[in-house]
Amino acid sequence: MRQFIVTGMSCAACQSKVEKFVSNVEGVTSVSVSLLTNSMGVEGTATDSDIISAVEKAGYGASIKGANAEKTQSAKASGTYAEEDLLKDRETPILKRRLLFSVIFLIVLMYITMGHNMLHLPLPSYFENNFVALAITQMLIAIIVMLINGKFFTSGFTSLMQLSPNMDTLVALGSSVSFAWSLYVVYKMCGMLANGIPYMELKNIYHDELYFESAAMIPALITIGKMLEAMSKGRTTNALKSLVKLAPKTAVLINNGVEKKVNVDEVKVGDMFIVRPGESIPVDGKIIDGESAVNESALTGESVPVDKKEGDMVSAATINQNGVLWCKATRVGKDTTLSQIINMVSEAAATKAPIARIADKVSGVFVPAVMGIALIVTIGWLIAGADVSEALARGISVLVISCPCALGLATPVAIMVGNGMGARRGILYKTSEALELTGKADICVMDKTGTITTGQPVVTDICPVEGMDKEALLSLAYAIEYKSEHPLAKAIVSHASEAGIELIEVDDFKALPGNGIEATIDGTVLLAGSLKFIGGRADIDAVYIDKADELSTEGKTPLLFASDRKLVGIIAVADTLREDSAEAISGLKAMGLKTVMLTGDNERTARAIASKADVDEVIAGVLPEGKADAIAKLKSKGKVIMVGDGINDAPALTSADIGIAIGAGTDVAIDSADIVLMNSNISDVVSAVDLSRATLKNIKENLFWAFFYNLICIPLAAGLFGLRLNPMIGAAAMSLSSFTVCMNALRLNLHGIKR
Repeated sequence: MRQFIVTGMSCAACQSKVEKFVSNVEGVTSVSVSLLTNSMGVEGTATDSDIISAVEKAGYGASIKGANAEKTQSAKASGTYAEEDLLKDRETPILKRRLLFSVIFLIVLMYITMGHNMLHLPLPSYFENNFVALAITQMLIAIIVMLINGKFFTSGFTSLMQLSPNMDTLVALGSSVSFAWSLYVVYKMCGMLANGIPYMELKNIYHDELYFESAAMIPALITIGKMLEAMSKGRTTNALKSLVKLAPKTAVLINNGVEKKVNVDEVKVGDMFIVRPGESIPVDGKIIDGESAVNESALTGESVPVDKKEGDMVSAATINQNGVLWCKATRVGKDTTLSQIINMVSEAAATKAPIARIADKVSGVFVPAVMGIALIVTIGWLIAGADVSEALARGISVLVISCPCALGLATPVAIMVGNGMGARRGILYKTSEALELTGKADICVMDKTGTITTGQPVVTDICPVEGMDKEALLSLAYAIEYKSEHPLAKAIVSHASEAGIELIEVDDFKALPGNGIEATIDGTVLLAGSLKFIGGRADIDAVYIDKADELSTEGKTPLLFASDRKLVGIIAVADTLREDSAEAISGLKAMGLKTVMLTGDNERTARAIASKADVDEVIAGVLPEGKADAIAKLKSKGKVIMVGDGINDAPALTSADIGIAIGAGTDVAIDSADIVLMNSNISDVVSAVDLSRATLKNIKENLFWAFFYNLICIPLAAGLFGLRLNPMIGAAAMSLSSFTVCMNALRLNLHGIKR
């Protein structure tokens, strides 16, 4: 997906208009515009210039995301500083300046209209009973305030002329109609004065029919709302900003033993760099020398440092805590784990959740509908016998109290906060759709090896025959399995090594067909393998056959060992449950999800593991290519989450409604998954579902308040409840609606995510 920055949007109607223009470009297959981040994601074969041209034809500005920022030295550093530059809040300072200058003149205007007229505060004697002069003074001040907030008028009337009215159109019309009517009244007063109309009639018209204060207050109050909206929108992107700020700025390279401090953008793949205690690791790399504990909480959310040694991988923005590390750069710039995470969170914000389509449909017709309602209200009151000023006041109130912004922000602000919360905990949603759908799942399917289990077999039982002790059996097993590459052999070798068993050299080592190996020690033939393999080459007492069956029933793999065609013992190896598997599965079931274990292992082993984990259903003996078929069958019963390692389970992850890659480590760019869990903890699946549900609930709350606000306020402004709503009050209400939606989204940060 290509990313663009769109400038000049003010509401959901603008967003809808940009999407409409770009979607009509030949070669564009999908387009999604975010009002929150002013970003646009486009897929298809259309050229960048054609896309930008379409946006400009719609009346807005566009540029390729990061194009301007990357011209700076800092932007080249890791591919993330461009993002930092784009996330910088430039809107709030501009709005603050506009508001400050507006307030200065509004104080003078309100002193005249309320302080002098209502509270009888003093004015220069020239203005005493000089109502025409007072009216002209109000007009001049209103013009100044309207010029200060001229962006509303240029944007609003431009959109109106393009037959695509937006929120600025409502503001511009409301303020302009107030001003135009008041200007008419000024001319009317001048005519009355010229014709010798009594003073009291001028006074009544001056007090009752002028709306210059509304003409000035409407754009000023909307500016307050836009400023509050911009500030709260800025807070919703704090999680992404904090990730961007983590990116290191410098690195210490080593070349022929000489250290040189450079900008991180100068580091290339293959360069050697050194990281001392307390320093951030500048790029992704492999440890060549040294040992240390590395704090990876910036990427995974886990506060416990991870011990690292020679051969281990390290990631940019993690903190070296104690030892000195010499590393070789493996991924730099936009390829680092941090940059991938930032890009993933950013792209997710640019995509659109399915629930947002409700607001999109309304936004496309909202502003024209409001303009029509305002016209009907004005005409209706005139027909009902109201004077022109009252009818106009009600029509203007309808214009300025309506808020399409709240509709446009209802979904993206919650999505951004939810994505940020997930990113801080190592849960990366690739799209807004993934964030929404995860909480709607009915079934959670999990791979066994590496997901429910650790994926690292360990020795569980050592059963020597009568006359042989455990240490002797383990020594024999260590000797024959040492040269084997089988994962089960590695478990025995590791166990013997940790037990301090001395390694005995064997001769004539060879792997044999039928799951077995053979070697000799001083001419004695040693055999190791399955019950079937050893049973065909050595004598086995029925007691040990039963023991092997018992171990298999428990989900363990029995390995039999023989010397000179006589059984010497059995060592059982098993892939053990993750520490958090049972608790996580219990949590999923408590949330109403059916749990299924999908594995290629045999039925007996699978059911033994499933019993320990308390999984609802087991589907065993399925090859990787058959897992997708199993998922397809389950989808007929409800929405399915598939949890796997992101490699062998790729077909199943793609087939499921939501694919979750667990144990991805630093390789976050897993195409087949919709969600990536950085921590390799299955408990994060529970967190992902819970966060999705909390975010979806927040979106529904936002949409409710956005619709409810307009549903109540528009009739109220129209006078259907018998109230006369001043246009200034309508503008104030509009200014707070978007702010309320944004603050409700920020409340999501208080949600305690289940684990």
